[in-house]
Amino acid sequence: MSIPSVEAHTRISRYGLVNAFLVQEEDGLTLIDTALKGSAKKILAAAAGLDAPIVRIALTHAHNDHVGALDELAAKLRDAEVLISAREAILLTGDTSLQPGETGRLRGGFPGRRTKPTRTIADGDVIGSLQVHACPGHTPGHLAFLDTRDRTLYCGDVYSTLFGVYTSATVNPLFPLPARATWDRELVLESAIHLRTLEPYALAPGHGPVNIDALEQMDDAIAKAA
Repeated sequence: MSIPSVEAHTRISRYGLVNAFLVQEEDGLTLIDTALKGSAKKILAAAAGLDAPIVRIALTHAHNDHVGALDELAAKLRDAEVLISAREAILLTGDTSLQPGETGRLRGGFPGRRTKPTRTIADGDVIGSLQVHACPGHTPGHLAFLDTRDRTLYCGDVYSTLFGVYTSATVNPLFPLPARATWDRELVLESAIHLRTLEPYALAPGHGPVNIDALEQMDDAIAKAA
């Protein structure tokens, strides 16, 4: 696969473990996830370095390490949209009750946040240059975002690249957190396979570095879970 011509994102990492991403658009920046509580200062400094406003916050899911700084940021970015799936919007309130058709037990931390989404988004929606893809399993309403310009896939916790590339259907012995926080491992493996069919060039996860030429690594991660 040829190398895309667009480098449109900036990774903000806390402790090298938890990521948020700033994606450049014509009208400003889209922030994907907000990392841990206390990350707002670092995220805002990164945006200032890009000399562009954060105009929207798009959340992959409502686990605490992805929405941790949401309230801090929303208080300072009062005009920014806050986008999340309808299912995760319920979890964002701290309500972890199962919805009709769901079984098992939700895992991971859902502390809830005061901030409410300005609107919900779903599979097939388009946000600037980002295509929205439903990829349930890690959580019931998990989303991923594919940048159509450089084919970077912001995959939340469907995949991680910290100490090896894994889906969250499989425990990485060096970084077990994503798998241990996964609600439905069979479903998240189906989502990982679906995201592979999108043929992304770069894999940008919630945990770990951004990996380019990602397809072979995704194949290997899927094989580990099969």
